[in-house]
Amino acid sequence: MLVMRVYLFLITLTFIALTSTTQAQKGFIVGAVNDQTTGELLPGVRVMVKNQKIGAYSDLDGAFKINVAEGTYDLVVTYMGYDTLEMKEVNVLSNQTTTLALMNLKSETSDFDEVIVKAKRKTNTENAILSLKQKSSKMIDGMSSAKFKKTGDSDAGAAMRRIPGVSLSDGKYIFIRGIGDRYSKTLLNGLEVPGLDPDRNTVQMDLFPTKMINNIVVYKTASADLPADYAGGLIDVTLNSAATEKTRSISFGTAYNPNYHFKSNYLTYDKSGADALGFGAGSREIPAVNNIPFFAETIADPDGAEAKRYKEILSSFNPNLAAMEANSLMDVSIGANVGDNFKKEKYTIGYNFNMNYKNETKFYEDALYSRYGLSNDRNTTELEVRELQEGNYGENEVLLSGMLGVSLNTDKSSYNFNLLHLQNGNSTAGIFDYENTDQGAVFSGFQHNLEYAQRSLTNAILSGKHRIKDGDWNLSWSSSSSLSSIDNPDIRFTRYEIRNDGSYNIGTESGFPERIWRELNEFNTSAKADIERKLKLFGNDGLLKFGAVQSYKKRDYTIRSFSINVRNVELTGDPNELFAEENLWPYNGDISKGTTFETPFIPVNPNQFESSVMSSGAYALTEISPSERLKLIFGIRSEYYSQRYTGRDQLGNNVLNNDVVLDELGFFPSLNMVYSVSEKQNIRISYGKTTARPSFKELSYSEILDPITGRTFIGGLFRDANDLLGVEYWDGNLVSTDIHNFDLRWEIFHGRGQTFSISGFYKMFNNPIEVVQFATQAGAFQPRNVGDGTVLGLEIEGRQSLEFISKKLSNFKLAVNVTLTESQIKLSATEYESRVNNARNGQVIDEYRDMAGQAPWIINGGFEYTGDKGFAKNLNAGIYYNVQGETLLYSGITDRPDIYTVPFHGINMNVSKRFGKKEQFNAGVMLKNVLNAKKEAVYKSFEAEDQYFYSLRQGTTISLKMSYNF
Repeated sequence: MLVMRVYLFLITLTFIALTSTTQAQKGFIVGAVNDQTTGELLPGVRVMVKNQKIGAYSDLDGAFKINVAEGTYDLVVTYMGYDTLEMKEVNVLSNQTTTLALMNLKSETSDFDEVIVKAKRKTNTENAILSLKQKSSKMIDGMSSAKFKKTGDSDAGAAMRRIPGVSLSDGKYIFIRGIGDRYSKTLLNGLEVPGLDPDRNTVQMDLFPTKMINNIVVYKTASADLPADYAGGLIDVTLNSAATEKTRSISFGTAYNPNYHFKSNYLTYDKSGADALGFGAGSREIPAVNNIPFFAETIADPDGAEAKRYKEILSSFNPNLAAMEANSLMDVSIGANVGDNFKKEKYTIGYNFNMNYKNETKFYEDALYSRYGLSNDRNTTELEVRELQEGNYGENEVLLSGMLGVSLNTDKSSYNFNLLHLQNGNSTAGIFDYENTDQGAVFSGFQHNLEYAQRSLTNAILSGKHRIKDGDWNLSWSSSSSLSSIDNPDIRFTRYEIRNDGSYNIGTESGFPERIWRELNEFNTSAKADIERKLKLFGNDGLLKFGAVQSYKKRDYTIRSFSINVRNVELTGDPNELFAEENLWPYNGDISKGTTFETPFIPVNPNQFESSVMSSGAYALTEISPSERLKLIFGIRSEYYSQRYTGRDQLGNNVLNNDVVLDELGFFPSLNMVYSVSEKQNIRISYGKTTARPSFKELSYSEILDPITGRTFIGGLFRDANDLLGVEYWDGNLVSTDIHNFDLRWEIFHGRGQTFSISGFYKMFNNPIEVVQFATQAGAFQPRNVGDGTVLGLEIEGRQSLEFISKKLSNFKLAVNVTLTESQIKLSATEYESRVNNARNGQVIDEYRDMAGQAPWIINGGFEYTGDKGFAKNLNAGIYYNVQGETLLYSGITDRPDIYTVPFHGINMNVSKRFGKKEQFNAGVMLKNVLNAKKEAVYKSFEAEDQYFYSLRQGTTISLKMSYNF
């Protein structure tokens, strides 16, 4: 921290000295620009001194500042989609500031009614994103609320597929430049929020309805004023704090997929009415957590107090273990929005309230999960099946969300408050045929799975921005607090073996049934402040900016698992028989018979941990322009990060009590250079050092089973070794990744939302973290540091109107972005030796392999039509395509081959139109996954046929949506 203070002091002194000499005999013109109709401050507005090459662009708060010699000037204010404004006879005195009244720009369509003005404003917001991209000191891409409207996307996840270099996994998780979600970070209004999935490092983007979002900006280069823990990209989702005009709207939507809906064999189970609102955990309470008898066979007296307590707990379990068939219904969604904006003489106040409900049903028939391995015979290249699981399962997911935003704006200050709550419930039921287990047992049978997941997130954000001394100084601050929880109550897993004589058995070969309760609670709070000082250096605009951030996170996680045994009871193959009253222990009074439970979480629970993180950061950066066309931004950021852990491993060999498991002080320099070839053309060069830290779950001793796939996640603190052979695959010492990022971009903006850019990037990873297959436990996966790696990439983006072909095609626009990468990880000595020892005859093992999670290429494309005349007026239509190349999902080890995802070719189409006297109605149709592509991953090995790791049929979905503005 001392280094940072000295750095700030020296920088401040330097710039004060410089500005004292360069600002003599000149004055300043300062002001701000907004939309006359909505009161919204406009970024990227061009303010020029008439007949001179002197001017400025407004910043994100609509403010601008021009440095000129003493005199009288006329100003010309221009902004795409608005009438040109001229300010006559602005007087400037030497060493003084002339403050102009708020400039109100009129929309070019101001002759039309209010609804059309609103539509034009949203289009302008899209142009504002391009303007921000053009003028930003960072390399960014983004998407506005107007674009959401055109594409018909209902949530942020689906919308982000249009952003260059962005791909989507599972419809939720963002990959930027093909780099896995580990290297992406999500901010909400500039501050970190927890996700609702402990398996992921990023926030699920499908949780945010587009109605709630003002814009999404993706930062692709490092900067000192941004968090240091990302490499692929930083996503900042800005919520709608307040409406810019009076709004009252409702919406309704529905969707049909022939693979999912109106299926008579859809699988589900008896659920509570609260499931329909995402609050179903309350009906699945755990039978007991205290005063539980250890084992049934230790109870000598079936009528004693201990037996009474045991039977009380046993009868408290929900007896339903079987998935049942039922008819599946179509998806439905409902939304409502209320907002207003009140303009007073000295301030503007507004509010925005959104409520959304979505209920979706999915049904996967012939879902396939399998495990394959290498033969012991090196002459055999084909893979051996170890475990095969195929069947059907149904999902019903509910998302309930609500957001309240309030804003207060004055000439020099703005305040925003957002309160957000997300409630998510997901119930799953499946029946799978089963062959063998990867543990070595050979059998045929089937299993029933019943699961429920309830997730919630409550987040409050308060922020403010202040212009001080006529905009020479600017202060911004924000504070965020979040409470999130994830409950998986009563996960039920029952597997039967079918013997040769047709009888049923439950035993060690098939695996005993389990009932699992998982609880995760996380508290997250953060605050930051940024101060910037506008300067004049070398006769051009400059900037000094510094700030600090503080955050604290704490997670409590518990897994309580009941192992179920069935003793000497004749079985029929119906899972509900296990907890039928007549089959419970003691069976007909016999203490050696009946259904029993055991509690491996008593007396000590190895799957319970508490972890916390304290993080502090400070930064300073300077922005200078040695010439009118060249801008240099250099800075340094310091972050102190400390993570503590309370928990133990399964055997109790390692017991931690609030011990520090990660403690580091890092310094992260960055340099960005922007050279303006012309007013509409930039060349950008940047370097930045960043990091990627292990998550709570990764830096733990937890072992988490996914009953549907049968796969187990093992925390990174566990050691993976075969001590009998003297081989250590992993030492349990998980550390952060350091990344050096180099970027180069040429970009051109040629008006009307059109742009072209080509970028190159190179990234060096030191100690990258990957989830790899666990060597000494079949079907298990663990995060580990692997060998150092690199990523070399090329990114091309173009958005082009077809007007250059013919004026008749001016309403058509083509958008394409392509990302090509080449990645490699240098094999560690252990991984290299393991691959050599299991190589097939004739196979040559390289010292390098692909980086896990890094796509070799991504293609996103869209063809859009926007109508403006006759019947086509207010008609938007588009067809969009996206695909990600074959990507290493999990690297192999010992006799387990590499696992790769199969490219998913997604084509979506949408058509929407506003109509009515005041265009108060909006109707839209959307087709998703037109090609009926499957989601698949495969095992790949030398000269072997690819074998499925998983395969899911998703089908084609047609969605209808209608909204009405009051």
